[in-house]
Amino acid sequence: MNVVLEKDRAAAFGIDRIPAIVHVDGTARVQTVRAETNPMLYRLLKEFEALTGVPVLINTSFNVKGEPIVETPRDAVICFLTTGIDHLVLHDTLVSKTAMHRVVGPLVEIYTDVANMVLSGTRPA
Repeated sequence: MNVVLEKDRAAAFGIDRIPAIVHVDGTARVQTVRAETNPMLYRLLKEFEALTGVPVLINTSFNVKGEPIVETPRDAVICFLTTGIDHLVLHDTLVSKTAMHRVVGPLVEIYTDVANMVLSGTRPA
């Protein structure tokens, strides 16, 4: 369920504990999860609450400024490898960066640049 909470309802919901989800006008867009409809996400939220005391995960767009929103697993991996993201969850797999990232990241960036040139039919200057 996707609900926009007005300022008073947002405060009553406990949003003051998680200011990152509050819009500038004091409202918040809250999505609820039930164990019956999404058991995996529900369990993740419960575990996160047990660790942090906050039963909320922030859902935001996955992209870098100036780039389109990630739409495929390939896009997600490229964004992950070429940015400061430490961990990436793809379906039921957790991918974490290691020291090798410093070697692989720049190579992925070069590959992506070349692949984009090939796909668009442009030539380097």
